[in-house]
Amino acid sequence: MNEQDKSGQEKMGKQIIKASELDPKFKYEITQMHGGEKLLMCFQCGTCTSDCPVARYSDSYRPRQLIRMTQLGLKERILKSETLWLCAACFTCTDRCPQGVKVADVIRILKNLAIKEGYVPPVFKELASSILDNGYAYRIPELRIKKREQIGLPPLPKGNPESLAKILHGIELKKLLEKRGE
Repeated sequence: MNEQDKSGQEKMGKQIIKASELDPKFKYEITQMHGGEKLLMCFQCGTCTSDCPVARYSDSYRPRQLIRMTQLGLKERILKSETLWLCAACFTCTDRCPQGVKVADVIRILKNLAIKEGYVPPVFKELASSILDNGYAYRIPELRIKKREQIGLPPLPKGNPESLAKILHGIELKKLLEKRGE
């Protein structure tokens, strides 16, 4: 394959798979986890993707592709992918799968593995950090608080990060957020 063909494939969203990227044991690891037991039953019919509400509005998110990459053993490529994080966890894919593959559970497993490996998109790190700091997913700008006061709205309830700290005790979330130097 010449250089022009390679660049053409990359432009079309296709990436060349190298044998060194494959982890043949990965799919079996997933089948040993709760929710991943039926991974190998997927025959790539595409029902999960055709019914997925996120896939309708995203050019990159395809549950079928994530399942296939898992079956092929493209562990690093999947765990590093920000596309993985687009799943809305609506379970439409799982409900519609003719083979009974729990697609949403497999994606959850993959997200959990990505977190353990330290591959968390910056936006999710920011949300988690905010939750740990103030009990809310988003920081409320001071300007918004002042505007609420000016128009006579009651103050927003205070977050309770201390309770969250108790709940999350033992879940080294801060360490996970600091992994990979991001």
